[in-house]
Amino acid sequence: MRIVEGAEEARATLLKRAPHVVPELPEAVRETNRRVFGGDLGAEEVVDRILRDVRTDGDAAVRRYNEDLDGVRAPDVPLEVSADEIKAAHAEVDDGLVEALRFAAGRIRAFHEMQLEHAATSFVSDGVGQVVRPLARAGLYVPGTKVIYPSTLLMIAIPARVAGVAELIVSTPARPDGSVAPLKLVAADIAGADRVFRAGGVQGVGALAYGTESVTAVDKICGPGNIFVTIAKKKLFGEVGIDGIFGPSETLVVADKHADPALVAADMLAGAEHDELATAVLITDSRDLAEQVAETVDREIASLGRADVARTSLDARGGAVVTSSLDEALDLASDFAAEHACLHLREAARYIDRIGNAGCIFAGGPSAESIGDYTAGPSHVMPTGGSARFSSPVGVHDFLKVTSTVSITATTALDIGPAGAEIARAEGLGGHARAIEARLNREKDEEA
Repeated sequence: MRIVEGAEEARATLLKRAPHVVPELPEAVRETNRRVFGGDLGAEEVVDRILRDVRTDGDAAVRRYNEDLDGVRAPDVPLEVSADEIKAAHAEVDDGLVEALRFAAGRIRAFHEMQLEHAATSFVSDGVGQVVRPLARAGLYVPGTKVIYPSTLLMIAIPARVAGVAELIVSTPARPDGSVAPLKLVAADIAGADRVFRAGGVQGVGALAYGTESVTAVDKICGPGNIFVTIAKKKLFGEVGIDGIFGPSETLVVADKHADPALVAADMLAGAEHDELATAVLITDSRDLAEQVAETVDREIASLGRADVARTSLDARGGAVVTSSLDEALDLASDFAAEHACLHLREAARYIDRIGNAGCIFAGGPSAESIGDYTAGPSHVMPTGGSARFSSPVGVHDFLKVTSTVSITATTALDIGPAGAEIARAEGLGGHARAIEARLNREKDEEA
């Protein structure tokens, strides 16, 4: 594992943010594109083609791309998963795992109920105010067929349900026989999803945005996906709400000389095993700790089931930064704005305010990032790529909207109207000024 010295070297290497560009597609994906589209299309061209077809052809396009891209060979199976299939899924999942999902759901629900209590509320003051309402219908995209993510379903569906969204619609890839993984269906049932559709990738989010014969159009789409789903969400923003643009996972550990190198290494390996593009970096003011962590990572990585993935990630984007002070380490961490910021520090909670930018801060050795992925409570769908500087984890706020209200009295209109009319005329909008003055003149006439 690489170890670099100093903030300047760190910013030039391990903590350097690359521009957001569409990566070159692997040859296997390019071959699929040639087979399906008849040419060597880039990612954005593929997304444009699929979205156009879904908007025009609805269910037929979704079925066609389910088969051509995801290998679903089930032409007679409805796009929507039936209630009987969801009920049967419970019998196919180990009872202990079902209970674990219920436990996680309870923790996630409790956190987001507390979040709702502290979220924006309706109010009226001196005739002006706001009404806070939930969205009517949310679309939840849940990726994965080979790797199943029931936790992600809980993490986006439960905040929506707590916020009061009336209808939750899940879109997810199906397996070649047309079935959806029972574990995913059980999670959807526990989280309170209303409908589940066999529609993965771009065709899935396109169906949620546009609506088809089977899929009802939603107000907002939430959930992570691959590069094609990410591009589609960017292109659909404006026609439908989008939670955010999510990239590869990031784990940044800030540790001092008192940290346990085994726990630091464990967090870095957990971050690196997400995928080959994940980032796992340690920042510390202790060269000795950095070396111990590097040795532990090198020793333990072979025991992981996804050792090759973790090794690729660490070789390309992992390592340790040794700083001249803890203050410098904290400044670097805040500037990087990681998805996960893990503080392996003595009295770690004291330093939470020093990390101004992060998706979630895990303060102290017991606060494992991996617990946050499943059972702590906050959603694990969080900003990546430095977007924690301006965005937040998925939460109840993603499923609420604010409507401003103006219901002032005649007295207030007489008080605040003249200034408004003057500004309107200065902007050249005489009609606006007259609309205000008509009220003012009427009130003055009535007073007379």
